Amino acid sequence: MNIVKTDIEGVFIVEPRVFGDARGYFFESYNAREFKEKTGVDVVFVQDNESMSSYGVLRGLHFQNPPYTQSKLVRVVKGRVLDVAVDIRKGSPTYGRHVAVELSEENHRQFFIPKGFAHGFSVLSETAVFQYKCDEFYAPQSEGALMWNDPDLAIDWRIPGEKVLLSEKDRNHPRLKEFDSPFVF
Repeated sequence: MNIVKTDIEGVFIVEPRVFGDARGYFFESYNAREFKEKTGVDVVFVQDNESMSSYGVLRGLHFQNPPYTQSKLVRVVKGRVLDVAVDIRKGSPTYGRHVAVELSEENHRQFFIPKGFAHGFSVLSETAVFQYKCDEFYAPQSEGALMWNDPDLAIDWRIPGEKVLLSEKDRNHPRLKEFDSPFVF
């Protein structure tokens, strides 16, 4: 696997080695030993999730508050998404900045989002099947989120605003400047 560092420390793009021929392809989607050796991150994933969404669906920007914070390793097995991680750690030199990466069934890229980041994605293809590994169990009582279209975050979701499809829950989250982050750098 190849690890691509981003502009925010601790946020990585993971590019697996893909072996293809006339029959199709094979790749190792996760190897704990190699991930730790190449990133320095010692993580134990305890839950895998999958979602299927249509074009224009935007999920996020979500996180779990302490003590149920989550790191995630995400990927797309069908379709194409724009995946985004926003640094919400107080005192971080990159607080409020984000990293965005396109994940697709063609590029096989994965995205590692550490604890202390809000996470979201927008579906760019007709449909997308999105998978993610989490190092903490889902804890609904600790859910938190930021407004997806906060002008201070200036995220280009690559979907026209009138085409964005949100859950009822994702319509009314606070902006970053209204948010008192429980995460500390």
